[in-house]
Amino acid sequence: MNRRQLLTAGAGLMATGAMAKSRNMGLPEAAVMDNASTQSPLRPNSGPDYNPVVTLNGWTLPYRMNGNVKEFHLVAEPVERELADGMTAYLWGYNGQSTGPTIEAVEGDRVRIFVTNKLPEHTTVHWHGLILPSGMDGVGGLSHPGIPPGKTFVYEFDLVKSGTFMYHPHADEMVQMAMGMMGMFIVHPKDPAFMPVDRDFCIMLNAFDIDPGTYIPRVMTMSDFNLWTWNSRVFPDIDPLVVGLGDRVRVRVGNLTMTNHPIHMHGYDFEVTCTDGGWVPKEARWPEVSIDIPVGAMRAYEFDAFHPGDWAIHCHKSHHTMNAMGHDVPNFIGADKRRLTGMIRKHQPEYMPMGSNGMAEMGMMEMELPENTVPMMTGWGPHGPIEMGGMFSVVKVREGIEANDYSDPGWYDNPPGTQAYEWTGELPEFTSNTKAETILTPRPDRARKT
Repeated sequence: MNRRQLLTAGAGLMATGAMAKSRNMGLPEAAVMDNASTQSPLRPNSGPDYNPVVTLNGWTLPYRMNGNVKEFHLVAEPVERELADGMTAYLWGYNGQSTGPTIEAVEGDRVRIFVTNKLPEHTTVHWHGLILPSGMDGVGGLSHPGIPPGKTFVYEFDLVKSGTFMYHPHADEMVQMAMGMMGMFIVHPKDPAFMPVDRDFCIMLNAFDIDPGTYIPRVMTMSDFNLWTWNSRVFPDIDPLVVGLGDRVRVRVGNLTMTNHPIHMHGYDFEVTCTDGGWVPKEARWPEVSIDIPVGAMRAYEFDAFHPGDWAIHCHKSHHTMNAMGHDVPNFIGADKRRLTGMIRKHQPEYMPMGSNGMAEMGMMEMELPENTVPMMTGWGPHGPIEMGGMFSVVKVREGIEANDYSDPGWYDNPPGTQAYEWTGELPEFTSNTKAETILTPRPDRARKT
């Protein structure tokens, strides 16, 4: 069987027949994914029960039981990732995708993770935030030698705590992480009654610097990234977070970019319930509507989905909700470009002047783009262009969503009287019941400016 044939029609994750044949027979088969859509979560088939996580535009790595050990197989390799419809990046990742598959296990499990290196250089895997023996920590040259190309190393350790963790290389780290090598590692509590939720989402914040018309990230970039992504996808091609009315929802966010991200969710306040160090005791939690995710950190928050609707969720750094940004674009607001437009159209009749009244018109125009890129802002909602990009999605809260249904329910129809509308009557006069008196005192020591 080749790698593509390993995909099953149902889950698109693994060849169950091949996995069964290889059980207790050495190296487990490596599951692979070539699809950028959100895959259904994998229900636990051994040990304590838990509600599995859903990785937006990603998937969960299957495992096999070998005695009392959960065995996983990660393959570090060059991959092609669809960042958005019409744009593909040539990255490095794991098991056919970047970001890599989510690893999911339970507190108290012993895990054995086979890592096969198909990159052109050595690599390692660091298990970010996990407590384990120093020789398993994955820092090349310190914990163990780098994994040479073509070789397989084994990491084996006990999961002594639950929480939200990550994995990424600690070998040629700048290059390998800039190329997309990272993934989430979720450890569920061994007590199913501890911190239960109905929906559990995980998002990896990452970023790339890829010029329009090119396919490979510039790995030397330190700050001027032009593509801000969730799980290596950009809006409008980030899947929504689909939630049933009344569900208890957890959102886990990890940050492996070069800057912090204040993640803001509309329509709700929420509790921060987990950080890098573990679960936050109930008496120590704090309410938020935005949570800042530092570099190299994880945060999880929870809320009860009592408000139906379509609610935006996004990074609140405004330039992080745009795609393929240019860093040398001039500001034309207020400029009269009519004479310039006439001159340019003599040579380029299709030229369209933009920017004199702001950039919102870019969200409405379907302009021809350079090869392999996406508009700076795009996406359409039920009432017109959404004018967003990058780190942006929608939490869709609906009545009647089945427990295991994560399919997009479409746009929300606001009930009568609950949507803003145009006012066509006379504007009322607003008067104040109090009088305000302003006294201007000359400042002889300050010259008047005109």
